[in-house]
Amino acid sequence: MSDSDVLRDLGVRPVDGGGEVRVWSASATSVELCIFSANDANWVAETVHLERDSHAVWSGASARLVPGARYSLRAAGPVGPNHAFKPTRHLLDPYSRGLARTTDGRWRSYVQNDAFDWDGAVKPNIPLDHTVIYEAHAKGLSKLNPSVPEDLRGTYAGLAHESNIAYLKDLGVTAVELLPVQQFVSERRLVTQGRRNYWGYNTLNFFTPHSEYASPAARVGGTGAVLREFKGMVKLLHEAGLEVILDVVFNHTAEEGPNGPTTSLRGLDNANYYRQMADGDYIDVTGCGNTVNFATPAAQRLVLDSLRYWANEVQVDGFRFDLAPALGRDEQVIFDPQHPLLRSIVSDPALAGVKMIAEPWDVGMGGWQVGAFPNGWSEWNDTFRDSARDFWLTDIAAERAHGVAAHGIGAMARKLAGSAHVFARERGPLASVNLVSAHDGFTLADLTAYNQKHNLGNGENNHDGTDDNHSYNHGVEGPTANRAVLTARRKAMRNLLGTLLLSAGVPMITAGDEFGRDQRGNNNAYCHDSALNWLPWQQDDWQRELFAVSQKLLRLRRENPALRPVRFGMIGERTPSSSRMDWYNAEGLTMSAENWDSPDARTLQYLAASTPEFEELNRTLLIVHGLESPTTVILPEPADVIGYTLLWDSADDAAGGIELAPGSAHPVSGTSMQLLRAS
Repeated sequence: MSDSDVLRDLGVRPVDGGGEVRVWSASATSVELCIFSANDANWVAETVHLERDSHAVWSGASARLVPGARYSLRAAGPVGPNHAFKPTRHLLDPYSRGLARTTDGRWRSYVQNDAFDWDGAVKPNIPLDHTVIYEAHAKGLSKLNPSVPEDLRGTYAGLAHESNIAYLKDLGVTAVELLPVQQFVSERRLVTQGRRNYWGYNTLNFFTPHSEYASPAARVGGTGAVLREFKGMVKLLHEAGLEVILDVVFNHTAEEGPNGPTTSLRGLDNANYYRQMADGDYIDVTGCGNTVNFATPAAQRLVLDSLRYWANEVQVDGFRFDLAPALGRDEQVIFDPQHPLLRSIVSDPALAGVKMIAEPWDVGMGGWQVGAFPNGWSEWNDTFRDSARDFWLTDIAAERAHGVAAHGIGAMARKLAGSAHVFARERGPLASVNLVSAHDGFTLADLTAYNQKHNLGNGENNHDGTDDNHSYNHGVEGPTANRAVLTARRKAMRNLLGTLLLSAGVPMITAGDEFGRDQRGNNNAYCHDSALNWLPWQQDDWQRELFAVSQKLLRLRRENPALRPVRFGMIGERTPSSSRMDWYNAEGLTMSAENWDSPDARTLQYLAASTPEFEELNRTLLIVHGLESPTTVILPEPADVIGYTLLWDSADDAAGGIELAPGSAHPVSGTSMQLLRAS
């Protein structure tokens, strides 16, 4: 019998005459179920001693264990440095599908009623090559939206308000990737400081929506009403053709370090659920105090069951896995790309068609694993991020300071084409989730306005957050009225957006980057539940212009399949849904080694031709010029191209529609990009 079979149906399931709970603990010597009074969540109305089977699954039933019941688990076991048993401590069931609070703030597991009328709404099932991800915060996205009723702002219902949906559709993204929405709590350190964890990377339970993001009416209605509001949000987004991706944090829990709050896994089986040394010290590859031990089948099953629940019963379309290498570490804490959990996530029939995205690094030894995940995974591509920033920002800073840029154009070209040097051929360019910013780090606007982080408001003396920002302030640190500086910054933003949205791979936009939202130079704003993080809905003229550029780039991406290949092409082979790539220098000649590597020759022309499988033949020419002085290029003259049409110029928002002949001389502004269609 497989581990999957013996660990079946964990949590609470209905049975004749009530409900049954099943919980795993290999170390416990006894486990009991406590069911609380319907009138007092601190009063134990019934205690049921659970029976252990040969696979360390403890089970028991009660007539009271029905929807609406609040319950806990208590476990006893050995004493020792690797154990944390306390028979009187009430613990959350790791499989709780609902959580309730007592009047004094304690958490109780809750038997959920999962009934919901989807009314025919189905998942959009958007192909990965058409996917554009919009990373957003469930509260911050609508908190300041004046079109949303005040009591719904910053809630699940507010996120799915018609004005929010219209905005996302108008922009042209296809999926909303939400920062953590599984129930989380703030770390004790933040609470002591009077702060809170706004981002949510401190999960208390893997099955329950975060209650504070529900509307006041839903919160009053309890955990069942919160779940229904969450499902209603998913339903409305699906009806609008938008997918929902959840940022999930399985690598660690809110129980923090060995002396942290014991709420669930630690009290049930500390020795097996968490990675430890023999003396009880935790092996922490997350930087968050603990690391879940995915060498144990029970921990693997917990993740898979959580994913199945959200994907099938809540109809979520995909997941982004925080610090994903932690999920793939073996018994020796070594990352294994063929780890059974990593393989199961993308091969489980119950998760077929669900988008799986790894943040492919953690803070342990061998933690940087970009490109190493199995087929079926996509990954955040930090090499794309850093190359794009360097090319348009730090290299320009070097050119101004020293008269020469720091790098040639070769690294940038590889990223434009899908990072084939990073991802195996069988995985293809869609293994790369391209980004120039994310929730952590500078926003797009701040990348162009700050050389250093400005995190004093976080209460850590500016020691938190990365110092490796690959940013450039263009001569002035922070806000300025200098017109030349502002012009250079805004063109840099357009270049970064153009690089993101015209490259092969899956693009991810951070909410607000489409119009230049700033965070005043804070590159680690995790503890600010304020307007510093909330999406502003009042914008200046230049921001509306940048939004229009973002719209146009997204439209051009949709209309030109040559920009979004599914597979890597091979010389001499016809690979369906790949793009044939030809590279030319400023003179319209095939790129030489010197052209690729020289910091003095930072101009290329990239001709991409689709290999039709489901769409019509399409060819595009992308011109990239990475020096501040303008230049003139000779447009390439391949035998099968008879003309070019200018579609977009990052130096001139109004440019477009100009017809050009192969072999003709064509002016290109300093530090700019142009997209042309070849016919």
